[in-house]
Amino acid sequence: MKNSNWVTCIYVFAILASGKVSLAQKKSSLTGQEVSLNTITTSVPFLSIGPDSRAGGMGDCGVASSPDVNSMHWNAAKYAFIEKKTGFALNYTPWLRRLVPDINFSYLSGYYKLDKNQAIAGSLRYFSLGDITFTDVNGQTIGQFRPNEFSVDLGYARKLSSRFSTSLALRYVYSNLTSGINVAGANTKPGQAVAADIGAYYQNNDITLGGKKTIYSFGLNISNVGSKISYSETAVRDFIPQNLKIGNSITFELDDYNKICFMVDFNKLLVPTPPRIARDSTGSPIYGADGNLVLSSGKPSNVGPIAGVVQSFYDAPDGIAEELREVMWAAGMEYWYDNLFALRTGYFHEAPSKGNRQYFNIGAGLRYNVFGIDFAYLIPTVTQNPLQNTLRFTLTFNFDAISSGSVKENNN
Repeated sequence: MKNSNWVTCIYVFAILASGKVSLAQKKSSLTGQEVSLNTITTSVPFLSIGPDSRAGGMGDCGVASSPDVNSMHWNAAKYAFIEKKTGFALNYTPWLRRLVPDINFSYLSGYYKLDKNQAIAGSLRYFSLGDITFTDVNGQTIGQFRPNEFSVDLGYARKLSSRFSTSLALRYVYSNLTSGINVAGANTKPGQAVAADIGAYYQNNDITLGGKKTIYSFGLNISNVGSKISYSETAVRDFIPQNLKIGNSITFELDDYNKICFMVDFNKLLVPTPPRIARDSTGSPIYGADGNLVLSSGKPSNVGPIAGVVQSFYDAPDGIAEELREVMWAAGMEYWYDNLFALRTGYFHEAPSKGNRQYFNIGAGLRYNVFGIDFAYLIPTVTQNPLQNTLRFTLTFNFDAISSGSVKENNN
């Protein structure tokens, strides 16, 4: 991956520097007009990547979609409503495929129903940045390494009533990006963190609209709330992507063979917004008597994880208008024929000043006997995307079909 060394190095050094650099207001022409940039960055962003092709075909909607084997990432509370006894899935996503051949993201998940009201689940996600050659300032090779990150999850979901469930998931995160090399005079180390998710899911199957059976669902998931992470002994510890997901879905069973679902998700990072730094007439940052940067607006971002969750709702330098711009939204649609074949589409939107990720998705799924397969494809509408021109796929396995001799399975 020699041609991709610069890609990985930029990724590594940006994370290492993120605790030392305050983002100032900048101007950029992303959509033909000037916008004020103030993006929120975190370490281990791979935790935010949607891992499965089903949600990946619906604009990355998943917090309130029907339960499936990959619910751990979106909302583990959905496992309490899943109909099958046990199952697992393998997901694979090439990353930056247009630039390099060996960066990829993999996700393995599974669940087991303890009884009709309880389920346990687990998942493993692995992000490989490929082989890189590290060089010093003189261009001399100092070593070769394959940077990688992974997380291990364990979750428990339980119904509290026939329509409502909650969940708790624990997560261990390991990120080894530099193999201990010296960066900017500081020795580096793998970053490690622990975090937790809290989820809730509501599903009402007793609705009739237009004479058709209708299912309404609501989901909420607060994810990655936990310790901050550092890649050196001297660097400031950085936030991991603490996040709030809220969504709704409504499914119409058109007849015995056809059903269609519409869903909308909202996401917000629960970490502080970078403040605006005061500058003098020459544009240089102003430091106070205590040696710290003086802020012209916003609030200091060097706070603890829980304080960061609370502060994330009111600390944007431009007030409520900027807070609203930090909310990402997505809309998706899924059509099933006879619980065997699915077609999907969706759209994801992020404000231009907060990253400008905007894209359409299309996808398809097939379920038959023990196996299922899903595909997803992303079409960016504004900026380049690491997943454009990339076909993602998911393999699912239903052990119930083996024991029962079932010929086909539903969309779970």
